[in-house]
Amino acid sequence: MSLPALKTEDLPHYTYDDYVQWEGRWELIRGVPFAMAPQPRIKHQRICGNIYWLLRELLGNCPKCEVLWPVDWPVTEDTVVQPDMLIICSDSENIGVEKLEVTPVVVFEVLSPSSSRKDRVIKYRLYEAAGVKYYCIVDPETDSADVFVLQKDKYRGAEEFKEERLPFNLGPCEIEFDFGRVFRPPS
Repeated sequence: MSLPALKTEDLPHYTYDDYVQWEGRWELIRGVPFAMAPQPRIKHQRICGNIYWLLRELLGNCPKCEVLWPVDWPVTEDTVVQPDMLIICSDSENIGVEKLEVTPVVVFEVLSPSSSRKDRVIKYRLYEAAGVKYYCIVDPETDSADVFVLQKDKYRGAEEFKEERLPFNLGPCEIEFDFGRVFRPPS
């Protein structure tokens, strides 16, 4: 006996109000819940830490820009994501308290085996549509990052970075990000 095919209208469609009631770590994309991967591997955490400290160092003199670890960003009422690392450039009273209320200028996603497709396809489209200026997909397996830059509402083809430096024009300031420092093992 075969079961009838499910129709989209047969499936639940969740919103931010539902999302904030859930336990555990989730993302919500177009009403569909995605369980977050188990705690990241050590190399994933090391890379995130390196990105954070490098960005903190680079943004130390900019009063408008701030680097954040994963935080709820409700892009729409039925889409809430938690980028691995992001930069916002705004007056502090405009960013939100419990959730992010502005679009990040830069988003870093560090790939995990279970999140690769979501980060490369779904979040790529989502961040492009939301107007994230720089989207950096960091791959711990290849020690490289694909960086997409928004131009006329579309991401242009990715540039791959391993040891190179990339200037980020953040609006109120400009920084030169050294990808070589992201992949260095601890000393």
